[in-house]
Amino acid sequence: MNSIFGDRKTIFILLAPALLLYTLLKIVPVAWSFGLSFFEGNTLRGFEWVGFQNFATFFTDGAALQSMWVSIFFAIVATVGQVALGYGLALLYVFVLRKGSSFVRTIVFFPAILPTVAVALLFKSFVAVGQNQGPVNDIINFFGGDSVEVLASTAGTMTTAIVMTLWGSMGFYAVLLYAGLLDIPEEVIESARLDGANGLKLVRHIIVPLSLPILMSSIIFSLNSTLKVFDSLLALNGGGPGTSTAPLTLYMYRTAFEYAEYGYGSTIALVLTLLCLVFTLAIFRSSRRKAEV
Repeated sequence: MNSIFGDRKTIFILLAPALLLYTLLKIVPVAWSFGLSFFEGNTLRGFEWVGFQNFATFFTDGAALQSMWVSIFFAIVATVGQVALGYGLALLYVFVLRKGSSFVRTIVFFPAILPTVAVALLFKSFVAVGQNQGPVNDIINFFGGDSVEVLASTAGTMTTAIVMTLWGSMGFYAVLLYAGLLDIPEEVIESARLDGANGLKLVRHIIVPLSLPILMSSIIFSLNSTLKVFDSLLALNGGGPGTSTAPLTLYMYRTAFEYAEYGYGSTIALVLTLLCLVFTLAIFRSSRRKAEV
């Protein structure tokens, strides 16, 4: 076995199919999109070289900037909620429920396997008004209030979207962080308890520092996934009212596939990629500083 994996030619032959697929499905489309960002047009009217004009247009495009801030706001709020709720549930599993947490983990994780579009339509029905009024307005009416068109306002739509995202994903992050907490040696926790560290003091000074790597990984994973949110917001309210809750992904989709501006759409995709990279590097840098301290 060692002689086989010690042969570079054998390693290349074994990796070649996977590398070929990765190149065709990942690297080539990214490179193609990057090249298109320097052109204007589509397949019908042709492409024209414009250099960095698309990038200049992006930073003067009010709709694009609004969509970018929507994406950033949604990503930050959703990430804080996902990781905080997930970490709280993970602590509950490890230190309170212990061996009896299997059933609770399964129930809480279940929404994570549901299609995001189905979840969005479910929450849309929850806040619906009119003949097919949802349970939210039924409860408001029961206590004497008037029905509220939640999705008719930016704040209502964004709040619904964030609650929907937290409900659908907190179980996943709970399991992810739970696995990280299980790697903490029991001896360390017992020693800390003997030294008088209990409750919040134990979590703050022992559990959090030792689980920092998986915590940072969860934050990076959450930020990158929420920055690229698309289908759930599209199904919930189409980015409305108007375009006030349209993320950058939805603006990119409409630009490229509805308005057939492939060059500008590729530019938006590249900006989104750079945005994810900047957030990731910032988290890596902050975690490195904490490790050095």
